[in-house]
Amino acid sequence: MNNRQDNQRSVPGITHLIAIASNKGGVGKSTISTNLSVALHKIENKVGVLDADITGPNIPRMMGISPGSLASEGEGLRPVEAHGIQAVSLGLVLPPDTPVVWRGPMVASGLKQMLFDVQWSELDYLVIDLPPGTSDVSMTLAQDVMLSGVVIATTPQEVSLEDARKAVAMFDKLGVPILGLIENMSSEIFGIGGGKNAADDLGLDYLGSIPLDKDIRVGSDTGVPLVAQNPKHPASITYIEIAQAIHEKCLMIKNETSSFLKRELT
Repeated sequence: MNNRQDNQRSVPGITHLIAIASNKGGVGKSTISTNLSVALHKIENKVGVLDADITGPNIPRMMGISPGSLASEGEGLRPVEAHGIQAVSLGLVLPPDTPVVWRGPMVASGLKQMLFDVQWSELDYLVIDLPPGTSDVSMTLAQDVMLSGVVIATTPQEVSLEDARKAVAMFDKLGVPILGLIENMSSEIFGIGGGKNAADDLGLDYLGSIPLDKDIRVGSDTGVPLVAQNPKHPASITYIEIAQAIHEKCLMIKNETSSFLKRELT
């Protein structure tokens, strides 16, 4: 634990940094990130969301913020608030439909700038929506940033679970706490229970199952996450329960880390 802390930076003013990860695209990480951010806010936390999928930024649209809305200001990137959440994304400063054609080192540098150069307000949680895979962004975040932990997102079918296991192995190898696993799009179409079985096999906390639900998709398309639009929807209730579980686990990790550092200093 100590070596990991010596090599990493925290973000001033932000208590907990949580990454949403999977080794596979299309499992709904951005949908989870936006709804989980709102759910954490619903349980009385100050929350931000960072769109770390630099070459495919979707968070602005999913939070109801016009893509490219900061492009005309000429003052660079800053948080924009929506649904009580501070959002930062490269998509805020790029004109709509502008591709990001960056090589790995530029992507890693862009991530660090969004974390450390943006003027974040004080936050209890920053939820970081990672791109697919064990790429430069995920490696940079795991090695250079003091994460409270990572949440693994997967769909129930084996082809997704296989890649989720690789993400778990990477974060384990780099010493990043894994807060648990979420099964997304649970349904007869994609399957039911595969995420729970994988969590049990890997010795991870199973945080919950989010159904394949039209209301979730509509919320993302219209820029109003379901948890913000209808907190009493069954899927919203599940998101809030997951947020509470993550909150409790982060507090436990923080207390354990503080105790560890105090023992080293005495």
